[in-house]
Amino acid sequence: MPQPHDSASRLQGVPAPAAGWATRLRPHGWALSGLLLCQLGQVLASLLLPGFSADVIDQGIATKSSDTILRYSAWMGAASLVQLVLSVAAAVLGAQIAFRVGQALRADVFSKVHDLALARAQGFSIGSLITRCTNDVLQVQTMLTLMLTMIVIAPIMGVGGAIMALRQDVQLSKLLLIAVPILALIIGFLTLRATPLFQRMQKQLDGVNTILREQIDGIRVIRAYLQEAREGQRFGAANTELTDTALHAGRLMATISPALTTVMQLASVALVGAGASRIVSGDLQIGALIAFLSYISLILISVMMLGMLIVLLPRALVSARRISELLQSPITVGPPAHPQALPDKGAGLPLRFEAVSFGYPGAQALVLENIDFALAPGEVLGIIGATGSGKTTIVNLIARLDDPSTGRVLLGGVDLRQIAPEALNGRIGYVPQKTYLFSGTVADSLRLGNPQADDAALWRALEVAQAADFIRALPEQLAAPVAQGGTNFSGGQRQRLAIARALVCDADLYLFDDSFSALDQATDARLRAALRRATAHAATVTVSQRVASIQDADRILVLDRGKIVGLGPHAALLAACPVYADIVRSQQAVAEGAA
Repeated sequence: MPQPHDSASRLQGVPAPAAGWATRLRPHGWALSGLLLCQLGQVLASLLLPGFSADVIDQGIATKSSDTILRYSAWMGAASLVQLVLSVAAAVLGAQIAFRVGQALRADVFSKVHDLALARAQGFSIGSLITRCTNDVLQVQTMLTLMLTMIVIAPIMGVGGAIMALRQDVQLSKLLLIAVPILALIIGFLTLRATPLFQRMQKQLDGVNTILREQIDGIRVIRAYLQEAREGQRFGAANTELTDTALHAGRLMATISPALTTVMQLASVALVGAGASRIVSGDLQIGALIAFLSYISLILISVMMLGMLIVLLPRALVSARRISELLQSPITVGPPAHPQALPDKGAGLPLRFEAVSFGYPGAQALVLENIDFALAPGEVLGIIGATGSGKTTIVNLIARLDDPSTGRVLLGGVDLRQIAPEALNGRIGYVPQKTYLFSGTVADSLRLGNPQADDAALWRALEVAQAADFIRALPEQLAAPVAQGGTNFSGGQRQRLAIARALVCDADLYLFDDSFSALDQATDARLRAALRRATAHAATVTVSQRVASIQDADRILVLDRGKIVGLGPHAALLAACPVYADIVRSQQAVAEGAA
């Protein structure tokens, strides 16, 4: 396989896993600084409140000093107000940063899916790609929101609460040496148990999404064969597995909060008992005990915050790894480091395959082997062969959806791997084997390859593609709506609209990958004749299973198991290529039988 060209540039700033997700936070430095200051101020205000409360009781109420009560009450009010304002500001800043990072992450995942070669993208199921772009990003974003709003507050509040509790009474603080290790053991144990469950959950969610997509795309087949019950059972089984795993993980993580609360409440009860005896003996004041319990509550709150983070951390880490796996997937079809220019538009783009072979990663057999041919501007090359012989693979190599394993594909004398993608795409009109129209209007679909095309250009393309009549019959004509996938048009109409979309590009090279299969013979003949006139300046590659669709081509390339077994005009191949002659005879026999 050729080495990818500057593939790192296609990652669009995606950090390597070891570089840390913190790299994504660098553009938000000022917001992070503000968030940190707000959180520090919020924690400081929270830690001051119990001390003010103790002073109100011990120095104000105990001595019946109104001035002292009012003074410390005012300090308490100010601290509470500062805590409120800073907590709101911190929450807003944290949420804004997390949502912006999530937005950028979704954009990177979306871009990565488009950048991957077809061969590599097939390593991920469609359901998995959807899950990674939606649910996985959401899990990371949710975790980041909590981390940004709690990760500073929780440890500072816990440590600060412990320090302030020590200042109030060292003897009572010894109970924390028992409670805190118990809390840490509970959190660690439950986290280790939950992480494998969350890994299984995300894989099962991939499976549910994949089955659901299959059933939506294949709903007509399911109904035609009365398989609703079987498909319902298949989805139900996958859904049940996901639910069972989620319930298991949920029950496990749900024990964190009551376990932590129980430990801390037992510690508080022990503290009240010990503190009461010391108050009776005169070694401790009531206000100090109340402040001490308040600091214990702050420690409890900080531990609960950490508990909330721990609940989400295993699943977020699983999601982060899955996203990194996709983002770090190698790009086998990357842009060149130093792109070369193509000849000027209109000058013609000759196409040449030089000893090209291609095989998918991990496959034992080559899909194409030693393919060699040339195509001049104005010529039409037909490609025919049995299913799986490599016809579509040749088209994919020309469109640079994949790169050759060995050999070169030259366009205008330039290796495709040395041409910038935008320069290449602007010179090729491509109609894929599986016709797909995007939602919008007819005009939107036709302008996909040439957004500047005017209505006159659209109508010319429709006339050539034999689609003008049924578009004119629509009330809105070019403004008529197109459903997702073009499902509001028939198969033949979708093919003709896809051909018109390619013609709007006014390209120098046209690729038609079995683009006439849904057309009747009369429409096929009219369309091919119109195409020959409209694309006379360009090189054309036409893949077809029907001899009638390519027999007028200047040359026909015959494939058998990935190898060229014939190359020449129709009449010459009939006499010299047994594989082609067999294809012609079999199709003639079918036609005569149908007649």
